[in-house]
Amino acid sequence: MKRTMILTIAIVALIATAVADTAQAGEGSLLGYYARFRAKRQAWNGDYYSAAWGMPVALVVPPTAERQVDWGWGVGNTRVTPIYHQFHRNYPGPGEYSRSMYSPTPAWPSDTRQFGVYYVRGPW
Repeated sequence: MKRTMILTIAIVALIATAVADTAQAGEGSLLGYYARFRAKRQAWNGDYYSAAWGMPVALVVPPTAERQVDWGWGVGNTRVTPIYHQFHRNYPGPGEYSRSMYSPTPAWPSDTRQFGVYYVRGPW
């Protein structure tokens, strides 16, 4: 009886540490694999640029953040969407950027996605 109890506690402790290791940034989870798959196929930014910077801005959030809230003006226009992209420290070099590729923030924005600031998960 005592041996079975010790073995059960050891198995529970082993499972708890394994779950804690995979919970970091969603890397080992199904959502982490799906996020990596989606990030390869879509841009990290949207259709608008930030008026303060003149280009889309990446707002780095903690690596454990998996979802964001997009607020819209109107009835039922609030949604929770996943954060797919992961920020990397290595600099790939200058990219091509033209302000004509993006739209400015409208005079009367109807959604928080139109401000040109987009969430990207951090690497640490």
